[in-house]
Amino acid sequence: MHKPRIGRLEWVFSRSPIYFVTACTHSRQRWLACKAIHESLIAFCSRGAERGAFVGRYVLMPDHFHLFVTFQPGTLTLSSWMKSLKNSLSKTLRGMGTLSPHWQDGFFDHVLRSSESYEQKWRYVRDNPVRAGLVPQAESWPYQGEIHPLQL
Repeated sequence: MHKPRIGRLEWVFSRSPIYFVTACTHSRQRWLACKAIHESLIAFCSRGAERGAFVGRYVLMPDHFHLFVTFQPGTLTLSSWMKSLKNSLSKTLRGMGTLSPHWQDGFFDHVLRSSESYEQKWRYVRDNPVRAGLVPQAESWPYQGEIHPLQL
């Protein structure tokens, strides 16, 4: 029997909060840390500004990704944007011959509060490849970057 999922907040005090988002592949399959997915993520996130979505820093790990995103008020919802992002990356995965399903249901999100530091959260996320033993230094991980500079 599944426990009911906690609903997302209907509103927050900030007009344009920054969300820290994590999404995982289905069964934690290791599909994401590759050039094609990285290019697909960059393309999708770069086009997002046209619709009011601004992605800051991100890291693609083999089986999940972390990113920071904010939206212009009155444009997109986090849920609808994440659905589109996952669909876009799934299209790339299908083009690479990877059969569905590609994603775990849902995603994790956290609204950064004024008392929290975007920079502190980023340092933790940036160091994921080091903690996973994939690279000796965070700067060596090729599947990370920043699309738009964000400020809390």
